Amino acid sequence: MLAFAYPWIALLAPLPLAVRWLLPAYPSRRTGLRVPFFDRLVALSGETPRHGGVVAPRQRLPLAVLVLCWLLALAALARPQWIEPPLHRDQPTRDLLLLVDLSGSMDTKDFVDASGKTVDRLSAVKQVLGDFLSRRKGDRVGVVVFGDAPFALVPFTTDLDLARAMLQDIVVGMAGPRTAFGDAIGLGLGLFDKSTVKAKTIIALTDGNDTASKVPPAEAAGIAKDRGIVIHTVAVGDPTAAGEDKLDEEALKQVAQATGGGFYRALDREQLEGIYRRLDEIETRKIDTVTFRPKRDVYWVPLAAVLTLSLLMRAFLLLRRRIRMPSGLAAARGAP
Repeated sequence: MLAFAYPWIALLAPLPLAVRWLLPAYPSRRTGLRVPFFDRLVALSGETPRHGGVVAPRQRLPLAVLVLCWLLALAALARPQWIEPPLHRDQPTRDLLLLVDLSGSMDTKDFVDASGKTVDRLSAVKQVLGDFLSRRKGDRVGVVVFGDAPFALVPFTTDLDLARAMLQDIVVGMAGPRTAFGDAIGLGLGLFDKSTVKAKTIIALTDGNDTASKVPPAEAAGIAKDRGIVIHTVAVGDPTAAGEDKLDEEALKQVAQATGGGFYRALDREQLEGIYRRLDEIETRKIDTVTFRPKRDVYWVPLAAVLTLSLLMRAFLLLRRRIRMPSGLAAARGAP
């Protein structure tokens, strides 16, 4: 579609007419022929001599070309632009942060994968998280792993393939054997500091009680609530375990309830898949579609047309003068 950036330039189109009407004609003096029988010429012609100038009429074709060149020059000044078809870009409206526990108890083999093979908790979590991330089109996703201390594995990104690949490389114990759940929430809150989207969600997955945090999970959850961040907690540990491997469900429930999130318990892979299906329904995907129509300047087209018309008109006038010129005079002009 063609559009003009400065359409008001069209108001200048009648300017030559205003100049013609308001300003006097440009005078040019020409040498006259003096004859002693001027009175006889007047009598024979029947014309009455008078003072003043004569405005020579313009020829129609050059005048039409001149008007057309003026209009094309105005069209170039109006900055014509060719508007391309719209380009649509999906802009994420939610930042989703995954907190993954890598404490020593995640090595316990009490989950059954899709093939019926018994695998450790972390392997089952990675399989289910991979499927979950494949459906998060339109979200920015980040990953924090924690053990003795939390670490940002993947900053917020729309490259979900990168997040899935990084998740596949994590191993039990790489962050330490203990569980610093509260500190992991605190690190996650820091990652949200530069976030500009409205929806901010944390999904925390752990199988043990907090044994290494400097910030209690409940206190970190209170800060998250003040910042409008929702935390969903997923417990994958054995509720009958004791010691450091004991699952503190009450703490996980408090964290979830304090921020308006949900608490879920996964004792096997099927339950874990069901949890992520429910989370997928709760955390519906929302996308802002940004539309942009590229503009390409084409002012050079009317300028090229002006140049072409001017050259053709000039060539036409020279050719016509050459044809109308007597052959003898033409030969004389062509002679050295």
